[in-house]
Amino acid sequence: MTVLGTTRQGYGWATKVAVLAVSAAALASCGGAKAVNDTFNLTSVPTVEGPSARGRQILVPEPSALKALGGDQVVVRPASSEIQYLARAQWSDSLPKLVQAKLIQAFETTGQVGGVGKPGEGLAIDYQVVTTLRTFEVRTNGPATAVVEIFAKIVNDRNGTVRAQQVFRATAPVSGSGGPAFIAGLDAAFARVTADIVAWTLKSI
Repeated sequence: MTVLGTTRQGYGWATKVAVLAVSAAALASCGGAKAVNDTFNLTSVPTVEGPSARGRQILVPEPSALKALGGDQVVVRPASSEIQYLARAQWSDSLPKLVQAKLIQAFETTGQVGGVGKPGEGLAIDYQVVTTLRTFEVRTNGPATAVVEIFAKIVNDRNGTVRAQQVFRATAPVSGSGGPAFIAGLDAAFARVTADIVAWTLKSI
């Protein structure tokens, strides 16, 4: 089976990305063989300082996202109107679940909230931190750059009112080529966004 992809040159590195179109017929033509992908995780958990909110318990639902960001593939954008995926690479779980887990871990690390969890854990919730993944990609139409943008709002769980809302965005350069370099850039950009969301939440509740 031939995997479609593109190779971009001119910045001292080469990037191979695969198009997200694999049909059942194509898989069958390969005799049912499945490509082995490198699997990556988000690892950075920033240390955040902020005012104490130990009298508050917060819920972090799984972020919402469009289909392109809702799975386990690593998004690469070679042009503003084109989305591709990093060849032979995948996240260890769906991206929204990874983001949710890291946000919860970052809140726990502060030691500044009375409790934090996800739906179904039985916490008596004061506020929800509701997020939407808007951008989580490496842009290659120039020097390779990781871009992460998350919209967040704090919802009073008692009455449903929005206490605050804001867009958080960060970029990080990609140093090197291939999956590990791309993931390292995304990890760095996400860590900055996470730190900003956690600090903002502590000040807002």
